[in-house]
Amino acid sequence: MEYYLVKWKGWPDSTNTWEPLQNLKCPLLLQQFSNDKHIYLSQVKKGKAITLKNNNKALKPAIAEYIVKKAKQRIALQRWQDELNRRKNHKGMIFVENTVDLEGPPSDFCYINEYKPTPGISLVNEATFGCSCTDCFFEKCCPAEAGVLLAYNKSQQIKIPPGTPIYECNSRCQCGPDCPNRIVQKGTQYSLCIFRTSNGCGWGVKTLVKIKRMSFVMEYVGEVITSEEAERRGQLYDHRGITYLFDLDYESDEFTVDAARYGNVSHFVNHSCDPNLQVFNVFIDNLDTRLPRIALFSTRTINAGEELTFDYQMKGSGDISSDSIDYSPAKKRVRTVCKCGAVTCRGYLN
Repeated sequence: MEYYLVKWKGWPDSTNTWEPLQNLKCPLLLQQFSNDKHIYLSQVKKGKAITLKNNNKALKPAIAEYIVKKAKQRIALQRWQDELNRRKNHKGMIFVENTVDLEGPPSDFCYINEYKPTPGISLVNEATFGCSCTDCFFEKCCPAEAGVLLAYNKSQQIKIPPGTPIYECNSRCQCGPDCPNRIVQKGTQYSLCIFRTSNGCGWGVKTLVKIKRMSFVMEYVGEVITSEEAERRGQLYDHRGITYLFDLDYESDEFTVDAARYGNVSHFVNHSCDPNLQVFNVFIDNLDTRLPRIALFSTRTINAGEELTFDYQMKGSGDISSDSIDYSPAKKRVRTVCKCGAVTCRGYLN
């Protein structure tokens, strides 16, 4: 007869019991147990995948240890997923998935929905003027006041080239939330999944639904720091092999966004030399040209299950690429090898 060691929910390990299969009314847990065992055995070298030990038919300790760790990881990732969805303020749901290794949630990451200024930096979050349009798509609106074109078409897709700023309607405008010039401020509309990559790039982000080309996907948020502080942090990040600094250099090079510790889903988006996301500067309530919001739009149709990427050198791809626009992340001192695998891969991230 098969017996399983059962950890009872809400009870300490001292109350664990051995139960025969007939007592277990949890088919999903049993299936997970079987799947975890199969995954472990498929990872060991052929000829060493022995499930039984001696004659007592007990699982080998290494297999049992892996299954326990996998179960604890699954619980931790589910809790993290729940926390992310509690913290987010947008429509799209966030899912978490790791079928690659035993890595759990990052221990030093805090989810935020908007810029977090460090001491000494002020983010003015109230516009000084707004439009009084009855139809912002046809009437003279906030973009015209700023001397640029309306960024979106009737299908809510971006129609301006990279390098052109987006001026959306703000809190002083008389138009409502359904205004066609309020896209980025509505937040991510798509369900996305933070997943563990199998190519050594750590965590990544994939979409769970189809995304049309030229559509807003997410903002890049983090701590807003001075360029001097970014240089200091960059020295530390180089030695850890991480890249989360993004210069806000639309008109000047005074501030940088650091998403290493504080950020949203974009924190986990990987680099690609042939990306499917492109960066645009956005101004809504804060019209300080030194502090644009950073929005990521799709460069092409992105199918469900496809990983989302952007070029850390911000040169884009496809019809909206522009080598003349400099959106480069904060300068780094150590060359980081690129693992994007694109045909056009440059070999390094910087």
